[in-house]
Amino acid sequence: MRLPRESLAFAMSTAAQAVERVRAGQALPQALDAVFNQVQLTGASHAGTRGAVQDIAYRTLRGLGKAQAVLHELAARPPAPRIEALLTVALALLLEDSPAYTEFTIVDQAVRAAAADPKTSQARGMVNAILRRLQRERASLDMALADDVVAQWNYPSWWIEAVRDAWPDDWQHILQAGNVRPPLTLRVDAARVTVPDYLQQLASHALGGRQVGERAVRLDTPVPVTRIPGFAEGLVSVQDAGAQHAAALLDLQPGQRVLDACAAPGGKSGHILELAPVQLTALDSDAVRLRRIDENLARLGRSANVMAGDAGRPETWWDGQPFDRILADVPCSASGIVRRHPDIRWLRRPEDLPQLQAVQRRIVSALWTTLAPGGKLLYVTCSIFPAEGEQQARWFETHLQDAIRLQAPGQLLPQSGTPAEPVAGVPAGATQDAMGDHDGFYYALFQKRC
Repeated sequence: MRLPRESLAFAMSTAAQAVERVRAGQALPQALDAVFNQVQLTGASHAGTRGAVQDIAYRTLRGLGKAQAVLHELAARPPAPRIEALLTVALALLLEDSPAYTEFTIVDQAVRAAAADPKTSQARGMVNAILRRLQRERASLDMALADDVVAQWNYPSWWIEAVRDAWPDDWQHILQAGNVRPPLTLRVDAARVTVPDYLQQLASHALGGRQVGERAVRLDTPVPVTRIPGFAEGLVSVQDAGAQHAAALLDLQPGQRVLDACAAPGGKSGHILELAPVQLTALDSDAVRLRRIDENLARLGRSANVMAGDAGRPETWWDGQPFDRILADVPCSASGIVRRHPDIRWLRRPEDLPQLQAVQRRIVSALWTTLAPGGKLLYVTCSIFPAEGEQQARWFETHLQDAIRLQAPGQLLPQSGTPAEPVAGVPAGATQDAMGDHDGFYYALFQKRC
């Protein structure tokens, strides 16, 4: 039996294959790409179907903890991986506070998906039985799982404990913020169009938006970039409001030599070039991801020296001429951007943090040797864990020769909401950003003594 590609059953089946790959250790974007190629969902004609599959996969991973806990309660024994993945997708959709589909539709289409796949067809009766039991026993299941923190918060238990230990006054808000769908925030190239003029352009295309920062505009409803006026021409770029601090904190001046280390996909590189005519080197260790930098800069009409290289080994790429400014947006746990990448929480392990901390120290220490006297280095992570934030900044203060720590935002905790709805109880040592709805970031700025 072949499923119509426009059907929910096809989308659920395909999303389940991606979720199965994530559970085996693959990042969701790569898992989706692999599945799309496997089922021949490439090309513009299949954009709608890809979007539906992606949406279901992301919804599933945001609700994975509770879906798997419910499955454990309802299944007599652990199902085979493909059946488990399909059931997890269906359960996650049924368990949403605001379901995207009716319960009948989800159950019906899940059974159809199971029947159509040779790997799951013999289990279609079990799929039907488990999903209908959830419908009948929802209240009792909620009571049975009331003390299950993984089911309650949809994060691994170690992650919940780490957030609670780091931010005891606001850990619940942080976890909640990571479970909502993110907004679509744009960065306006103010050298080419003012924010008020761009808001008028949005209105002329029947799109609502508002200014939420000096150059930041948040759309009332996310839309594909193909529908965003001026995107193809480089007037705007998609960039989270919290990430837009980075380039501004560098205090850029015309003609400076600037390094954007770990630059892919190039969002911050583009912002740097929008703020000042500098000599920018955009560096990344992943040669494949370098193409994204070239594509983004070409769309913006900007240029830079794009290089492949390990930021922690400047002897392999540096020409010996000191940089006036360095943006060190280093590899990290990405714990501050889990609402955009819900697979991260399920892929990370506690032992990753000390390993990442060592990588961060190696990179920043190496980059410091390439900084000119009087120059500034901005340390950035998209993390909420102090091991990758304030603990690192204090280590750099002690171990970087001639380092002076300057004023910077420090820890921006993730926030969901609007600027008109300030978040109460932000912990001491963390910054509540005026932009109101952004991912989690850490910023520390250092200057090399002359």
